[in-house]
Amino acid sequence: MKLVLFQLDSELAPVVGILTDRGIVNASRAFRPSYTPQLTMQVVIDHFDRLRPAFEGLAAEGNALPPGSVRLWPPLPRPGKILCCIGNYWEHAQREPRPLNMFLKNPEAVIGPGDTIALPELTEPWIFMHEAELALVIKGPAKNVKRADWRSAVFGYTALIDVSARGEGRRTWKAGSWLGKSFDTFAPIGPCIVTADEVADPNNLHVRFWDDGQLRHNYNTDDMEHRVPELVEFASSIMTLNSGDLIACGTNHEGLGALQNGEKVEIEIEKIGRMQLTVVDPLKRSWERGVYMGADSTNPEAVRRHRPQG
Repeated sequence: MKLVLFQLDSELAPVVGILTDRGIVNASRAFRPSYTPQLTMQVVIDHFDRLRPAFEGLAAEGNALPPGSVRLWPPLPRPGKILCCIGNYWEHAQREPRPLNMFLKNPEAVIGPGDTIALPELTEPWIFMHEAELALVIKGPAKNVKRADWRSAVFGYTALIDVSARGEGRRTWKAGSWLGKSFDTFAPIGPCIVTADEVADPNNLHVRFWDDGQLRHNYNTDDMEHRVPELVEFASSIMTLNSGDLIACGTNHEGLGALQNGEKVEIEIEKIGRMQLTVVDPLKRSWERGVYMGADSTNPEAVRRHRPQG
């Protein structure tokens, strides 16, 4: 099932909906909404087993609205935590996995489908890049979850763009690892949460990203160095994961490029869906367009599987 937050009218708070082949069905009559959109979606996550029959009935027979007639919100507008993997993909001729590591990204950076990525008005010599990623939506509380039990802590999946302010090269940024990734609007997520039962294997999903129609990221999540069960075990060994938290699984850096004023960008992940956003740069800076040639990234390589066989 695909769950969304959507807004019918600018004067009304967003409500939970079900994205179906017929359109978006309002699911709010199946339960009592909470105080904020984030808490409302967390209620759905925590009580989905009980809510599922009513949701399935609405999905089959409820009045469906055309997606273009409503405004989609990020399905988790203010996650308690956004944990992001550093790297975490096999690239080029790499034959040894790098140590698993993560950083915290600012939850206030979250935006959703149709929103605008606003590049900061700072004059430091930065380049602002996209990183298309699969994100795990947590069902908690989850602490010290073993790899064999990882599914108990994963409610579903969504797409996340880890927008990053970088200095020279693709692995450095002047503001520090998490600060350079935590500017407002630097965490687009959406367009929906697909429940875990819809994805047989999160380590076999196709991830793509376009910038003004140019395909850049184009990889499979099978190329993760540290796979989803290990990510859940690692993160939950350090901190308690709560419902509505996110773990972004990292990106294949082959295919990185700059985000620039006026561009339309799109992310699509198999089984989850596709969303589009706009980029605005008040300073109207300009970088080389296309795959970032200052990095060891080449777009034709990005579609190849680099995971060592055997």
